[in-house]
Amino acid sequence: MQNRIYLCLAHMSESGAEQKYVKEAFDTNWVVPLGPNVNAFEADLEHFVGQDRHVVALSSGTAAVHLSLIACGVQPGDEVIVQSFTFCASSHPITYLGATPVFVDSEKDSWNMDPQLLETAIKDRIAKTGRKPKAIVPVYLYGMPAKIDEIMSIANKYDIPVIEDAAEGFGSCYKGQVCGTFGKYGVLSFNGNKMITTSGGGALVCPTADAKQEIMFYATQAREAYPYYQHEKIGYNYRMSNICAGIGRGQMTIVNDHINHHKHITSLYKKLLSGIDGISLHENPSPEFDSNYWLNTIILDDNLHVKGEDLAYTQAIQGAVGGAAGVTHASSSLHTDCEPNFNVEAMRMALDKANIESRPLWKPMHLQPVYKNNPAYINGVSESLFKRGLCLPSGPMVSDSDAEYIVQQIKKAIL
Repeated sequence: MQNRIYLCLAHMSESGAEQKYVKEAFDTNWVVPLGPNVNAFEADLEHFVGQDRHVVALSSGTAAVHLSLIACGVQPGDEVIVQSFTFCASSHPITYLGATPVFVDSEKDSWNMDPQLLETAIKDRIAKTGRKPKAIVPVYLYGMPAKIDEIMSIANKYDIPVIEDAAEGFGSCYKGQVCGTFGKYGVLSFNGNKMITTSGGGALVCPTADAKQEIMFYATQAREAYPYYQHEKIGYNYRMSNICAGIGRGQMTIVNDHINHHKHITSLYKKLLSGIDGISLHENPSPEFDSNYWLNTIILDDNLHVKGEDLAYTQAIQGAVGGAAGVTHASSSLHTDCEPNFNVEAMRMALDKANIESRPLWKPMHLQPVYKNNPAYINGVSESLFKRGLCLPSGPMVSDSDAEYIVQQIKKAIL
């Protein structure tokens, strides 16, 4: 039987560098959320992203979003523009702060924030509220760079800080510059399914040493300099542990290998999927874009038919699709008001039966019940992609033969 092929799993270095640094942490008793590994990991990340940026290692990418919003002065009652086509971690921290996410749809090339729609949203929010949004959060979806120079031009025009959510885009570049270094802050993630992992963790790319120092202040419970605990601001327990940072140091020795492997798998999918009518692979729109291809994604045409469409959405899902971590509520119905097409769900089920994990694209945030009353500037792009798209296994554990098997199963499922 074919072993289970997962979307994207962490892979340790062959040299065992991760174990070396973790052992060093135990041997020196640095088993706390600071220490030599944390400092060294931050230095490695600063070298990797370049642009004279400063990096703070944190407990998660979500924590990085949260702290960057605080650094941008977001407070209750404010509005923050955020890409709708993304995972909830891009928008939830806005809500944590009592602010309102304002969703902006995507453009067709990169699938990321539409710059023209962004400016429309800014003008309309100023007209409606008398205030401009406090920040703009574009996302590098599945590793694909956004049209960040256009977004930055608009942001600079209205003097609004940009927080780049590069959680999925670690190592991606736009016009040769590393994603996460264009705006005021850049968010990175090292979750277990990302380009590199610290098991769980993230980082915030900061513009200056002073900005880094202030982020670290908030990430360590905002303690003032007294011989006792004095708190004048609300802080958070968001610093990365020395153990996790040790894993990150080892992962940095193979980060380029991981990125190259993801790109190699993309080239394989492109070759293997060529000639299949009704399926298209999302690729760099032009040479300016250099995606890390964290997840390879395909679009199924509406008129493509897949075996088992009559069984799609006939059984309630038990737990998270693909065995994703976390606890889920039991689904209250078989359908929601917006879901992937029947051929997409049938393809997902066919691949699952063949021991291949796949997953629909992110459901846009403006279509999520929790955000049903939020302002949204929509052009239909993200909803159309969500209904027709599927993520394929792409990580360092996916071999050439795995990619061939996956495409064989895709072909087998098509009527």
